[in-house]
Amino acid sequence: MNRREFISAVSAISMVAIVPTGALALSDAQAKSLVEAAVKDINKVIGSGKSLSGKIKDFERIFVKYGDVAIIARSALGPDARSASKSQLNTYTKAFQGYMSRKYGRRFEEFVGGRIEVKTARKVKSFHEVKTTAYLQGEAPFAVNFLVSDKSGKPRFFDMVIEGISLRLTEKEEIGAMLDKRKGNIDLLTQDLKKAG
Repeated sequence: MNRREFISAVSAISMVAIVPTGALALSDAQAKSLVEAAVKDINKVIGSGKSLSGKIKDFERIFVKYGDVAIIARSALGPDARSASKSQLNTYTKAFQGYMSRKYGRRFEEFVGGRIEVKTARKVKSFHEVKTTAYLQGEAPFAVNFLVSDKSGKPRFFDMVIEGISLRLTEKEEIGAMLDKRKGNIDLLTQDLKKAG
C-alpha cells in the first residue's frame, strides 16, 4: 500500500468543507483527544475480523461521528451547493455519506498490520493541527496532519494533509468532476452516488 492509496483510504473521515474562522474554545488537548479516539475506532474496525460489508457499516458510523458530513458534502459539491434547494441538499448529503463510506470502507483490509500514532497538537490560526505518524507494512513512516475545529459546535475534522496533499481539496475535485460529467445536474449526481462506491 503506497502513500497515494493511504490518502484514498482515510480521506472520508477527514474532510470538512470550509476552513473555520473566528475564535475557538477548542484546546490542543481536546483536538488531540478527538484524533486519538478516531484512530482507536479505526483500529478496532481493522482488527474486528468482520465481513467487508460489516466494516463498511462501521466505517460509516465513524465518518458520521468524527466528520461534519453536511459540511463535507457541501464542500465537495462546491459553488453549486448555493443554488440547490434544501431538499436537494439533504438527499445529496445522504447519498454522499453512503458513497464515501462504501468507497473508502473497502480499503480497510489494506490497513491490517499498520497503525497511526498520535504525536502532538498545536493551534494554527483558527484551528488546531494534530500531528501523527502513519506506519504501513512495507512503507517508510510518514507524517499525517489532522486539522480540527469546533465550528459546527463539536470538535470535528475538516481536513487531513499527507505530505502536502489536502484531502479536502482532493475530494472537492473528484465530486466536481463527477458533477461536470452530469452537466451540473445535482439530482443526477445524487442518483449516481447512491449506486457508486
